[in-house]
Amino acid sequence: MGWFDGRVKEDNRFIAMLVAQAAKSAEAVRTLERSLDQVNAGAVESLRGLADVASELRRVLIDELHKTFITPLDREDIFNLSHCYEDMATYALTTLEEMSILKVDADDYVRRMVGLVCQEAQQLEHAIQRLAKNPRVAGDHAHQVHSMEREVEHLYRAAIKDLFARATDPQLLPGLFYRREVYRHISNMSDRADSAANVLGMVVMKLA
Repeated sequence: MGWFDGRVKEDNRFIAMLVAQAAKSAEAVRTLERSLDQVNAGAVESLRGLADVASELRRVLIDELHKTFITPLDREDIFNLSHCYEDMATYALTTLEEMSILKVDADDYVRRMVGLVCQEAQQLEHAIQRLAKNPRVAGDHAHQVHSMEREVEHLYRAAIKDLFARATDPQLLPGLFYRREVYRHISNMSDRADSAANVLGMVVMKLA
């Protein structure tokens, strides 16, 4: 059980670890966006390094969580928030990997969706940075993610509709399915951002 009296120490190691995870997640998504113009093995390896660091940060946090009885937030909230941050970095990597392997270029839908997920990641980073001193401000940042996630889902559905409207030649079908997989990874990445925002919303409610 966490400790809730309206105060969370900014230098608490769990808050610091979540801040580090949020920063790494945002860096991974920004790296994905920068790599869209030139998807190659080097870009994939760079992003894989960031995803590996994000996973290691989560492993360390979970290990600390197992060893600690009193935590600044509910243990489940810390666990779930950490999981969401790691998943975003992982989906950033799988998006770029599949674009590289399947030879899928970045169309307008990919660019717009990834751009929105970058904004989601930035809002989540701001939220956890401000949680200790200004929890309501943190809640405001988390709330911004929801509208962005809805826009990503709107773009995702429009992209799928346009994609299969072009499915007139059977020879083009493999490429269309490949592109759909890339769209799906970006949509999943946005879903994980939305899940993180939900957790932060509950945390802020408990701290208020």
